[in-house]
Amino acid sequence: MSTKGYLIDMAITATIAFVAALVVTYLYNLLAHGVGQVDWETTFDLAIILGIVLPLATRRRVKANGD
Repeated sequence: MSTKGYLIDMAITATIAFVAALVVTYLYNLLAHGVGQVDWETTFDLAIILGIVLPLATRRRVKANGD
């Protein structure tokens, strides 16, 4: 897998994580506090971390299996 492929995987994973965290934090604040508000710091942090870590873990697993 090339660097370009890794960057594409990273962008896709970060986007999915961002949207999921956005929905979860909004719904949590709406249900728990009665205020429809998004926790942007948590959303961005989670998207960046998962966007980097998950594609790396996938690369290591594929490399370990010899594919």
